[in-house]
Amino acid sequence: MIGIFRQKTPGNVLILLVYALVLKFPLFLHPVAPVLHPEDNYLYRLILRGLDGVFGHSAIVYSLLTFLILLSQATLFNRICNYDKLLPKPNFLPGMSYILITSLLPDWGHFSAPLLINSIMIWVFYRMIELYNSHRPLASIFGIGIWAGIVSLLYIPAMAFLLLVLFGLIAMRPFRIKEWLVGLLGFTFPYYFLFLVLYLTSHWDWKSVVPHIVFTLPARPTYVWTILGMFWLVLLFIVGGYFVQKNLNKMLIQIRKSWSLLLLYLVVAVVIILINRADSYENWIVMAVPFAAFHAAAWYYPARKTVPLILHWLIVAYILAFNYLV
Repeated sequence: MIGIFRQKTPGNVLILLVYALVLKFPLFLHPVAPVLHPEDNYLYRLILRGLDGVFGHSAIVYSLLTFLILLSQATLFNRICNYDKLLPKPNFLPGMSYILITSLLPDWGHFSAPLLINSIMIWVFYRMIELYNSHRPLASIFGIGIWAGIVSLLYIPAMAFLLLVLFGLIAMRPFRIKEWLVGLLGFTFPYYFLFLVLYLTSHWDWKSVVPHIVFTLPARPTYVWTILGMFWLVLLFIVGGYFVQKNLNKMLIQIRKSWSLLLLYLVVAVVIILINRADSYENWIVMAVPFAAFHAAAWYYPARKTVPLILHWLIVAYILAFNYLV
């Protein structure tokens, strides 16, 4: 399977779809309807009310939406990695890795605000990479700030992605205070409309507008299958990080900066999972994007393919056993 996805052929799109159906078919066998959490913000609650109004609170519909969203995210992230040459040759390994990773923890198959955030943040990551050669950086930075503000309206802890915007400016651009101010202005821009809507609908209340942020430790895994899923996540990340570091000198400056940005993305994602909620792993999916890139490197770089091939099928066997047998 790794050998197939190491190539970039049109048929791999169909193979990726079949691969996703095999790993994620339990979404349809055991559908789960979304549950609102205190950290879910105004925009996500509005989206959920709209979907409930159209489809009802049907668990199978939300499972289908989740599958389509995850597949679209994998495809988009794969295309961005190939376009910006994060790996030496175009391939489908980032998309494969994203599908594989998001199958490791059952909570990552739930329709949730963090799931929607990933779609936006994949696009934001692409726009931040492009800042390195941008001839109109202010417009791009303002747009990035707006999208970062929108994700915080979906999920309150996602306000930490403002740090990624600022870190991204440090990594991809020479320091210019004007660009930082434009980024901050873009981040606050969606809130102007929120405040206006709340004021006009007589729902203005500072206590509901100002987010309540508390740092907590994430839930400790007590289930051996969950621990094993986390083990695969960390193991392949370490292997991928080793190969990326080993090959940094062969990469162009922009590509090296892109990998640095992915590492910063992961750090900010860890900060997000430490904010407020500690009763599930749904919010951990914000780490899936940077994890997928480093996992793809772990599949791509080893000269001897036997060990990666064995690891891949071990992980697939774990996912199938967890989802179909347990």
